[in-house]
Amino acid sequence: MRLTRTLRATSCAAALLLAAACGSSSGSGGSSATGLNPPDLKAPTKLGKTEGQVDLVAWAGYVEDGSNDPKADWVSGFERQTGCQVHSKVAASSDEMVKLMKTGEYDAVSASGDASLRLIASGDAAPVNTALVPNYKDVFAGLKNGAWNSVRGRMYGIPHGRGANLLMYNTEKVSPAPTSWSAVFDDAAAHKGHVTAYDSPIYIADAALYLKATKPELKIKDPYALDQKQFDAAVSLLKRQNTNVGEYWSDYLKEVSAFKSGDSVVGTTWQVIANLAASEGAKVRALVPKEGSTGWSDTWMVSAKAKHPNCAYKWLNWIVSPKVNAQVAEYFGEAPANARACAETSDKNFCTVYHAADENYWKRIAFWNTPIEQCLDGRKDVKCVPYAKWVQAWTEIKG
Repeated sequence: MRLTRTLRATSCAAALLLAAACGSSSGSGGSSATGLNPPDLKAPTKLGKTEGQVDLVAWAGYVEDGSNDPKADWVSGFERQTGCQVHSKVAASSDEMVKLMKTGEYDAVSASGDASLRLIASGDAAPVNTALVPNYKDVFAGLKNGAWNSVRGRMYGIPHGRGANLLMYNTEKVSPAPTSWSAVFDDAAAHKGHVTAYDSPIYIADAALYLKATKPELKIKDPYALDQKQFDAAVSLLKRQNTNVGEYWSDYLKEVSAFKSGDSVVGTTWQVIANLAASEGAKVRALVPKEGSTGWSDTWMVSAKAKHPNCAYKWLNWIVSPKVNAQVAEYFGEAPANARACAETSDKNFCTVYHAADENYWKRIAFWNTPIEQCLDGRKDVKCVPYAKWVQAWTEIKG
């Protein structure tokens, strides 16, 4: 297992803000981004001869050739089968992915939802002809035509995997067992100094998700579409929470260590972290609380300027093929995108633990998006707070 996702503070370029094009409505599928009008780019109608190489931008752990771990190598088989030599660049953040793709030097990218729509809006990512990706037919329905990877029913990539941001607690020190995010917000004082939270401005959406359920008078529809009043309420809640937080985490190993030592007893986590902490002796459980959770979904997208588009399409089909998608999912620690991948995992209980095929589970997850002034929930009578303001507020929240 190699888990290295870090969401760093990012903000949309001014041009994209003016285009109202950095995000979309939340949730696990359905509508395209509100008001998003990307350039009219064409997807290929057929593939040609492969070009001999492909240049990729990816999260660490997504493009493995055995050099980091001899047991993790799905690149060599691809190179043998297609003749396309893989060159990859690991990006540490969504912002870096967007910046790299704008250079035109890369053919494809494994974009999360807070990057994908920026690439679509700016014309850096091209629509994808899913008919040229045979394994697409086996991708879970909940990942197709999502708010973060499509516009008006037109796909801009091939889904790779997904994960939820969970509530984890120490079963010996937190009683009764929590069922609500109130454990880290309104009731956090019960564990003052031992509450932990994800260290990123996007965590403001977690507070908004909680307020959506507990403060209906705020009329929050989408945790990534907050007008000033809604935003101020979320920030206020997080400032109150701050007095009880012992540590904000972005390094999963530090969170595991904190739960093992007892420095942290309740807070946000990922399924893979909960599994690792439990395997190392921590008395923990993790769940999606009654209000739901935030989460992420990644999509392999092709550059509109791809120099090796045929090899890029071959890669998209390969990375979402059942066996390879299973390998990546287990190595990284996320639910695979291909339904047939579940039969290929080395741990036959893997897809059950990660809820891979449970679409009702994923309907409770509000996947990451980038907030913009044009409210993503469809409101036109107010402006919403853009992500740059989230970044500023996060600094204030942490003091």
